[in-house]
Amino acid sequence: MKIDLTETTASKINKALVEGRRAVGTPAIGMVLTLVIVTDEENAYDALKAANDASREHPSRTLVVIKRVSRSPRDRAKARLDAEVRVGTDAGTGETVVLRLYGEAIDHAQSVVLPLLLPDAPVVVWWAVNAPLDPASDPLGALAQRRVTDAYAAEQPVEELSGRAATYTPGDTDLSWTRITPWRSMLAAALDQAPCTVTSAEVEGEEFNPSCELLAMWLAGRLNVPVTRKVSAGPGLTAVRMESSGGTIVLDRPDGSLATLSMLGQPDRAVALKRRETSELLAEELRRLDPDDIYAAALKYGVDRLADTDAQPAPQAPAAGEDAPAKPAAKKAPGKKAAAK
Repeated sequence: MKIDLTETTASKINKALVEGRRAVGTPAIGMVLTLVIVTDEENAYDALKAANDASREHPSRTLVVIKRVSRSPRDRAKARLDAEVRVGTDAGTGETVVLRLYGEAIDHAQSVVLPLLLPDAPVVVWWAVNAPLDPASDPLGALAQRRVTDAYAAEQPVEELSGRAATYTPGDTDLSWTRITPWRSMLAAALDQAPCTVTSAEVEGEEFNPSCELLAMWLAGRLNVPVTRKVSAGPGLTAVRMESSGGTIVLDRPDGSLATLSMLGQPDRAVALKRRETSELLAEELRRLDPDDIYAAALKYGVDRLADTDAQPAPQAPAAGEDAPAKPAAKKAPGKKAAAK
Protein backbone atom coordinates (compact mmCIF):
# COMPACT_ATOMS: atom_id res chain seq x y z
CA MET A 1 0.00 0.00 0.00
CA LYS A 2 1.30 3.45 -0.95
CA ILE A 3 0.09 6.82 0.27
CA ASP A 4 1.34 9.99 -1.45
CA LEU A 5 1.47 13.22 0.55
CA THR A 6 2.29 16.59 -1.03
CA GLU A 7 3.43 19.62 0.96
CA THR A 8 2.90 17.68 4.15
CA THR A 9 4.15 17.62 7.74
CA ALA A 10 5.58 15.01 10.11
CA SER A 11 2.29 14.73 12.01
CA LYS A 12 0.39 13.96 8.80
CA ILE A 13 2.98 11.33 7.89
CA ASN A 14 2.58 9.64 11.29
CA LYS A 15 -1.19 9.66 10.82
CA ALA A 16 -0.80 8.08 7.37
CA LEU A 17 1.40 5.34 8.85
CA VAL A 18 -1.27 4.44 11.40
CA GLU A 19 -3.98 4.43 8.74
CA GLY A 20 -1.84 2.32 6.44
CA ARG A 21 -1.17 -0.31 9.12
CA ARG A 22 -4.87 -0.56 9.88
CA ALA A 23 -5.73 -0.87 6.19
CA VAL A 24 -3.37 -3.80 5.66
CA GLY A 25 -4.42 -5.45 8.93
CA THR A 26 -1.20 -4.99 10.96
CA PRO A 27 -1.98 -2.39 13.63
CA ALA A 28 0.88 -3.52 15.88
CA ILE A 29 4.44 -2.27 15.41
CA GLY A 30 6.91 -5.16 15.22
CA MET A 31 10.02 -3.27 14.14
CA VAL A 32 13.35 -3.34 15.96
CA LEU A 33 15.05 -0.15 14.74
CA THR A 34 14.81 2.95 12.56
CA LEU A 35 17.01 3.00 9.47
CA VAL A 36 17.58 6.46 7.99
CA ILE A 37 18.93 6.42 4.43
CA VAL A 38 20.44 9.64 3.06
CA THR A 39 20.76 9.54 -0.71
CA ASP A 40 19.96 11.37 -3.92
CA GLU A 41 17.26 10.72 -6.49
CA GLU A 42 19.62 8.82 -8.78
CA ASN A 43 20.63 6.23 -6.15
CA ALA A 44 17.39 6.11 -4.15
CA TYR A 45 15.97 3.03 -5.89
CA ASP A 46 19.05 0.87 -5.31
CA ALA A 47 19.43 2.02 -1.70
CA LEU A 48 15.77 1.36 -0.92
CA LYS A 49 15.88 -2.07 -2.56
CA ALA A 50 18.91 -3.01 -0.44
CA ALA A 51 17.13 -1.78 2.72
CA ASN A 52 13.97 -3.75 1.89
CA ASP A 53 16.00 -6.93 1.40
CA ALA A 54 17.85 -6.34 4.68
CA SER A 55 14.53 -5.79 6.47
CA ARG A 56 13.74 -9.50 6.13
CA GLU A 57 16.38 -10.04 8.80
CA HIS A 58 15.90 -6.73 10.62
CA PRO A 59 12.30 -5.44 10.44
CA SER A 60 12.63 -1.68 10.61
CA ARG A 61 11.04 1.66 9.84
CA THR A 62 13.01 2.98 6.89
CA LEU A 63 13.16 6.74 6.35
CA VAL A 64 14.64 7.72 2.99
CA VAL A 65 15.85 11.33 2.96
CA ILE A 66 16.23 12.79 -0.53
CA LYS A 67 17.37 16.40 -0.74
CA ARG A 68 16.05 17.92 -3.96
CA VAL A 69 17.89 20.84 -5.50
CA SER A 70 15.66 23.85 -6.21
CA ARG A 71 16.36 25.73 -9.42
CA SER A 72 15.11 29.24 -8.70
CA PRO A 73 15.90 31.55 -5.73
CA ARG A 74 12.19 31.65 -4.89
CA ASP A 75 12.00 27.85 -4.63
CA ARG A 76 15.17 27.72 -2.54
CA ALA A 77 13.68 30.15 -0.02
CA LYS A 78 10.48 28.12 0.36
CA ALA A 79 10.48 25.02 2.58
CA ARG A 80 8.50 22.08 1.27
CA LEU A 81 8.16 18.42 2.22
CA ASP A 82 6.67 15.68 0.05
CA ALA A 83 6.35 12.13 1.33
CA GLU A 84 5.49 8.66 0.10
CA VAL A 85 4.33 6.23 2.78
CA ARG A 86 4.65 2.51 2.06
CA VAL A 87 3.31 -0.28 4.25
CA GLY A 88 2.62 -3.95 3.70
CA THR A 89 4.26 -5.77 0.80
CA ASP A 90 5.52 -2.49 -0.69
CA ALA A 91 7.79 -1.95 2.33
CA GLY A 92 9.41 -5.33 2.89
CA THR A 93 8.77 -6.49 6.44
CA GLY A 94 8.58 -3.02 7.95
CA GLU A 95 7.49 0.48 7.00
CA THR A 96 9.01 2.89 4.52
CA VAL A 97 8.67 6.64 4.25
CA VAL A 98 10.34 8.41 1.32
CA LEU A 99 10.92 12.05 2.26
CA ARG A 100 11.70 14.61 -0.45
CA LEU A 101 12.94 17.90 0.96
CA TYR A 102 12.93 21.18 -0.95
CA GLY A 103 14.23 24.65 -0.22
CA GLU A 104 15.10 25.54 3.36
CA ALA A 105 13.88 22.16 4.58
CA ILE A 106 17.08 20.65 3.16
CA ASP A 107 19.11 22.31 5.92
CA HIS A 108 16.78 21.00 8.64
CA ALA A 109 16.40 17.33 7.70
CA GLN A 110 16.85 16.30 11.33
CA SER A 111 13.73 18.26 12.31
CA VAL A 112 11.72 16.29 9.76
CA VAL A 113 13.18 12.91 10.74
CA LEU A 114 13.06 13.26 14.53
CA PRO A 115 9.24 13.00 14.95
CA LEU A 116 9.21 9.89 12.71
CA LEU A 117 11.71 7.82 14.72
CA LEU A 118 10.41 4.72 16.45
CA PRO A 119 10.21 5.34 20.22
CA ASP A 120 12.77 3.52 22.37
CA ALA A 121 14.42 1.87 19.35
CA PRO A 122 17.99 2.20 18.00
CA VAL A 123 18.63 4.53 15.08
CA VAL A 124 21.03 3.74 12.24
CA VAL A 125 21.92 6.30 9.57
CA TRP A 126 23.29 5.10 6.25
CA TRP A 127 24.72 7.51 3.69
CA ALA A 128 24.46 5.64 0.39
CA VAL A 129 26.33 8.48 -1.36
CA ASN A 130 27.85 11.84 -0.45
CA ALA A 131 28.61 10.97 3.16
CA PRO A 132 29.87 13.82 5.38
CA LEU A 133 33.51 13.75 6.39
CA ASP A 134 32.49 13.67 10.07
CA PRO A 135 29.30 11.59 10.30
CA ALA A 136 28.96 11.98 14.08
CA SER A 137 28.79 15.78 13.85
CA ASP A 138 26.20 15.73 11.06
CA PRO A 139 22.72 16.68 12.36
CA LEU A 140 21.28 13.38 11.17
CA GLY A 141 24.28 11.40 12.39
CA ALA A 142 23.86 12.90 15.86
CA LEU A 143 20.51 11.09 16.13
CA ALA A 144 22.02 7.65 15.54
CA GLN A 145 23.80 4.98 17.55
CA ARG A 146 25.33 3.60 14.36
CA ARG A 147 26.55 5.58 11.33
CA VAL A 148 27.26 3.70 8.10
CA THR A 149 29.21 5.19 5.19
CA ASP A 150 30.77 3.76 2.02
CA ALA A 151 34.19 5.05 1.02
CA TYR A 152 33.92 3.14 -2.26
CA ALA A 153 31.27 5.65 -3.41
CA ALA A 154 33.64 8.61 -2.85
CA GLU A 155 35.63 10.21 -5.65
CA GLN A 156 38.92 9.64 -3.81
CA PRO A 157 38.44 6.52 -1.68
CA VAL A 158 41.92 6.39 -0.10
CA GLU A 159 41.81 10.04 0.91
CA GLU A 160 38.31 9.37 2.27
CA LEU A 161 39.78 6.76 4.63
CA SER A 162 42.26 9.34 5.91
CA GLY A 163 39.41 11.70 6.70
CA ARG A 164 37.42 8.94 8.38
CA ALA A 165 40.32 8.20 10.73
CA ALA A 166 40.74 11.84 11.69
CA THR A 167 37.06 12.21 12.62
CA TYR A 168 36.31 8.67 13.85
CA THR A 169 33.71 8.43 16.63
CA PRO A 170 32.61 5.13 18.25
CA GLY A 171 29.63 3.94 16.24
CA ASP A 172 31.10 4.85 12.84
CA THR A 173 31.58 2.09 10.29
CA ASP A 174 32.01 1.70 6.55
CA LEU A 175 30.74 -0.84 4.03
CA SER A 176 34.26 -1.08 2.61
CA TRP A 177 35.23 -2.68 5.92
CA THR A 178 32.18 -4.96 5.88
CA ARG A 179 33.16 -6.27 2.44
CA ILE A 180 36.35 -7.84 3.80
CA THR A 181 34.73 -9.78 6.68
CA PRO A 182 34.94 -13.14 4.82
CA TRP A 183 38.56 -12.44 3.88
CA ARG A 184 39.53 -11.67 7.48
CA SER A 185 37.74 -14.79 8.72
CA MET A 186 39.43 -17.02 6.14
CA LEU A 187 42.92 -15.63 6.76
CA ALA A 188 42.55 -15.95 10.53
CA ALA A 189 41.35 -19.55 10.12
CA ALA A 190 44.31 -20.35 7.86
CA LEU A 191 46.76 -19.15 10.51
CA ASP A 192 44.95 -21.17 13.17
CA GLN A 193 45.28 -24.32 11.08
CA ALA A 194 49.01 -23.91 10.55
CA PRO A 195 50.66 -22.20 13.54
CA CYS A 196 53.58 -20.18 12.21
CA THR A 197 55.23 -16.78 12.32
CA VAL A 198 54.24 -14.42 9.50
CA THR A 199 57.13 -12.29 8.25
CA SER A 200 55.48 -10.26 5.48
CA ALA A 201 52.28 -10.03 3.46
CA GLU A 202 50.96 -8.68 0.18
CA VAL A 203 47.41 -7.58 -0.67
CA GLU A 204 46.42 -7.52 -4.32
CA GLY A 205 43.33 -5.80 -5.73
CA GLU A 206 41.87 -2.96 -7.74
CA GLU A 207 43.74 0.33 -7.62
CA PHE A 208 41.05 2.54 -6.09
CA ASN A 209 39.33 0.01 -3.85
CA PRO A 210 39.33 1.07 -0.16
CA SER A 211 38.62 -2.50 0.96
CA CYS A 212 42.10 -3.48 -0.23
CA GLU A 213 43.61 -0.68 1.83
CA LEU A 214 41.64 -1.64 4.92
CA LEU A 215 42.66 -5.28 4.65
CA ALA A 216 46.31 -4.28 4.33
CA MET A 217 45.96 -1.99 7.35
CA TRP A 218 44.31 -4.74 9.38
CA LEU A 219 47.04 -7.27 8.54
CA ALA A 220 49.83 -4.83 9.31
CA GLY A 221 48.30 -3.83 12.63
CA ARG A 222 47.43 -7.33 13.83
CA LEU A 223 50.53 -9.16 12.63
CA ASN A 224 53.05 -6.36 13.07
CA VAL A 225 54.69 -7.15 9.74
CA PRO A 226 55.34 -5.18 6.54
CA VAL A 227 52.39 -5.37 4.15
CA THR A 228 52.73 -4.29 0.53
CA ARG A 229 49.88 -3.27 -1.74
CA LYS A 230 49.86 -4.61 -5.30
CA VAL A 231 47.49 -3.38 -8.01
CA SER A 232 45.52 -5.81 -10.16
CA ALA A 233 42.70 -5.57 -12.68
CA GLY A 234 40.18 -6.87 -10.14
CA PRO A 235 37.36 -7.45 -9.62
CA GLY A 236 37.75 -6.11 -6.07
CA LEU A 237 40.22 -7.99 -3.90
CA THR A 238 42.00 -10.67 -5.88
CA ALA A 239 44.68 -12.20 -3.63
CA VAL A 240 46.48 -12.13 -0.28
CA ARG A 241 49.92 -13.70 0.12
CA MET A 242 51.60 -14.19 3.49
CA GLU A 243 55.21 -15.29 3.86
CA SER A 244 55.68 -17.29 7.05
CA SER A 245 58.10 -19.61 8.81
CA GLY A 246 55.96 -22.51 7.56
CA GLY A 247 55.92 -21.43 3.92
CA THR A 248 53.73 -19.20 1.77
CA ILE A 249 50.01 -18.92 2.47
CA VAL A 250 47.99 -17.74 -0.55
CA LEU A 251 44.29 -16.88 -0.75
CA ASP A 252 43.62 -16.23 -4.45
CA ARG A 253 40.29 -15.11 -5.94
CA PRO A 254 40.78 -14.15 -9.59
CA ASP A 255 37.12 -14.16 -10.68
CA GLY A 256 35.33 -12.50 -7.74
CA SER A 257 33.49 -15.70 -6.80
CA LEU A 258 35.59 -18.78 -6.03
CA ALA A 259 38.89 -18.56 -4.15
CA THR A 260 41.71 -21.04 -3.66
CA LEU A 261 43.54 -21.40 -0.35
CA SER A 262 47.09 -22.74 -0.76
CA MET A 263 49.32 -23.73 2.16
CA LEU A 264 52.60 -25.62 2.24
CA GLY A 265 52.12 -29.30 3.01
CA GLN A 266 48.35 -29.24 2.44
CA PRO A 267 46.23 -29.73 -0.68
CA ASP A 268 44.71 -26.65 -2.29
CA ARG A 269 41.16 -25.96 -1.13
CA ALA A 270 38.36 -24.22 -3.00
CA VAL A 271 36.61 -21.56 -0.90
CA ALA A 272 33.32 -19.81 -1.69
CA LEU A 273 34.23 -16.12 -1.45
CA LYS A 274 31.79 -14.33 -3.72
CA ARG A 275 31.35 -10.59 -3.81
CA ARG A 276 28.30 -9.74 -1.71
CA GLU A 277 25.32 -7.54 -2.52
CA THR A 278 24.75 -4.25 -0.67
CA SER A 279 21.74 -5.74 1.12
CA GLU A 280 23.94 -8.46 2.65
CA LEU A 281 26.50 -5.89 3.79
CA LEU A 282 23.79 -3.71 5.33
CA ALA A 283 22.20 -6.67 7.11
CA GLU A 284 25.58 -7.55 8.62
CA GLU A 285 26.05 -4.03 9.95
CA LEU A 286 22.57 -4.03 11.50
CA ARG A 287 23.37 -7.17 13.51
CA ARG A 288 25.56 -5.21 15.89
CA LEU A 289 25.08 -1.67 17.11
CA ASP A 290 28.09 -1.45 19.44
CA PRO A 291 31.35 0.26 18.41
CA ASP A 292 33.64 -1.77 16.12
CA ASP A 293 37.01 -1.43 17.84
CA ILE A 294 38.81 -3.61 15.27
CA TYR A 295 37.69 -1.33 12.46
CA ALA A 296 38.80 1.70 14.43
CA ALA A 297 42.26 0.22 15.07
CA ALA A 298 42.76 -0.76 11.43
CA LEU A 299 41.52 2.60 10.16
CA LYS A 300 43.75 4.67 12.43
CA TYR A 301 46.79 2.49 11.88
CA GLY A 302 46.51 2.70 8.13
CA VAL A 303 45.79 6.39 7.95
CA ASP A 304 48.79 7.20 10.13
CA ARG A 305 50.95 5.24 7.71
CA LEU A 306 49.38 6.84 4.66
CA ALA A 307 49.84 10.28 6.15
CA ASP A 308 53.61 9.67 6.33
CA THR A 309 53.76 8.56 2.70
CA ASP A 310 54.35 11.12 -0.02
CA ALA A 311 54.33 10.63 -3.75
CA GLN A 312 57.65 9.36 -5.04
CA PRO A 313 59.75 11.94 -6.94
CA ALA A 314 60.16 11.43 -10.64
CA PRO A 315 63.37 9.53 -11.50
CA GLN A 316 66.27 11.63 -12.73
CA ALA A 317 67.58 11.08 -16.22
CA PRO A 318 70.80 9.01 -16.13
CA ALA A 319 74.04 10.82 -16.73
CA ALA A 320 76.02 10.18 -19.88
CA GLY A 321 77.51 6.70 -19.85
CA GLU A 322 75.18 5.41 -17.12
CA ASP A 323 72.55 2.75 -17.56
CA ALA A 324 68.89 3.65 -17.20
CA PRO A 325 67.35 2.48 -13.91
CA ALA A 326 65.40 -0.77 -14.07
CA LYS A 327 61.61 -0.56 -14.02
CA PRO A 328 59.83 -1.85 -10.91
CA ALA A 329 58.54 -5.40 -11.13
CA ALA A 330 55.00 -4.52 -10.03
CA LYS A 331 52.96 -1.36 -10.08
CA LYS A 332 52.14 -0.03 -6.63
CA ALA A 333 49.08 1.97 -5.71
CA PRO A 334 49.78 5.71 -6.06
CA GLY A 335 50.91 7.45 -2.91
CA LYS A 336 51.18 4.27 -0.83
CA LYS A 337 54.11 2.27 0.57
CA ALA A 338 54.36 -0.88 2.59
CA ALA A 339 52.03 -0.60 5.54
CA ALA A 340 54.61 -1.48 8.17
CA LYS A 341 55.36 -0.02 11.56
